[in-house]
Amino acid sequence: MATTVTLLLGAASSPGLAAGDGAARDGFQRSRLLPKKRQQRQRWVLCSLTYGCLGLGEPGEAGGRSAASPVYSSLTVSPGGDAAVAVVSSEQKVYDVVVKQAALLKRQLRPQQQQAAPPAVAREMDAPRGGLGEAYARCGEICEEYAKTFYLGTLLMTEERRRAIWAIYVWCRRTDELVDGPNASHITPQALDRWERRLEDLFAGRPYDMLDAALSDTITKFPIDIQPFKDMIDGMRTDLKKARYKNFDELYMYCYYVAGTVGLMSVPVMGIAPESKATAESVYGAALALGLANQLTNILRDVGEDARRGRIYLPQDELAEAGLSDEDIFKGVVTDKWRKFMKRQIKRARMFFEEAERGVTELRKESRWPVWASLLLYRQILDEIEANDYNNFTKRAYVGKAKKVLALPVAYGRSLLLPYSLRNNQT
Repeated sequence: MATTVTLLLGAASSPGLAAGDGAARDGFQRSRLLPKKRQQRQRWVLCSLTYGCLGLGEPGEAGGRSAASPVYSSLTVSPGGDAAVAVVSSEQKVYDVVVKQAALLKRQLRPQQQQAAPPAVAREMDAPRGGLGEAYARCGEICEEYAKTFYLGTLLMTEERRRAIWAIYVWCRRTDELVDGPNASHITPQALDRWERRLEDLFAGRPYDMLDAALSDTITKFPIDIQPFKDMIDGMRTDLKKARYKNFDELYMYCYYVAGTVGLMSVPVMGIAPESKATAESVYGAALALGLANQLTNILRDVGEDARRGRIYLPQDELAEAGLSDEDIFKGVVTDKWRKFMKRQIKRARMFFEEAERGVTELRKESRWPVWASLLLYRQILDEIEANDYNNFTKRAYVGKAKKVLALPVAYGRSLLLPYSLRNNQT
């Protein structure tokens, strides 16, 4: 499964994080499934959980579920409803990572509590095969070659932030190509173990090559943690051993590993606008939401391609609920059942995009354009799937060059908007 390595961010509009969201979504009454002492911490919600019974409408809507009987996609409770035996959901596991990343960023943003700067680990004289300037320049060339629209947007960023984003992009691309590149058939779990050890060396100031040196230098300048990088490697491990996902909870975790992690890596580099009133947790939650949206879009676009490789990245329980099976996927025939199933999946992806969209405005102004451009273009893939009558078996949905060009000025205009947290406070 080709993963999303374009660096995409946004911000969550979950209760308790984005100002002004109100208490409407508290109607889901998640507290009914959680011990009281954990309720405040658990108010961070992404739409994978919020819209657990997708297609049935919002709480209180006609045909929708009521607040008195919420449905959660990834919390498992006993038949008797005993909250004490609820298992840890994928959202909770990822939430713990988000909190850790946000804490690192917040420490840096408190001038009175700033820590001493970490020692440089990839000085100019130490960079293998040339200086750091050459290393960053090569990262920029790779980004320009494989992500032209995003690369163009990065040119508005400050030099330090631009080069850092290029370094992260290149590491993510190299990691992705381990399982999706020309040598993917020869990749073993042991090869990924070696790649992880190399990552650890990079974070310890021992870069292996020029491209590693650029990232090794980047992590001395921004509060970037190793955990999302390790998690992405775990996503590659998953691709080596897993070709089916029994429910959305499993798929959620996979999407976090291979795409949500990218947002967590890049938030410290993109930066939060000084005037923003959003919390660090909400901005990281936003990055996660958009990464998940993009990976779900990847999955829906590539159903036919993945099936020809024996892979199905769709929730098995939801397929069965729609009256579909693996055999239907392999046959690749568009039916009414398939259209109905796809509408539900597209709706879920769009909900993630909606969760993320507001938060792009919370980034530093110079960082917003590439994110907006990527968000607008990627979301259009869902429109193209619909335009193809949901035939993602034999037709590949793509956004044409003309639409890409038209998206750039729109993205730039949106990059000038006041942070959503400020606009929301003014209403």
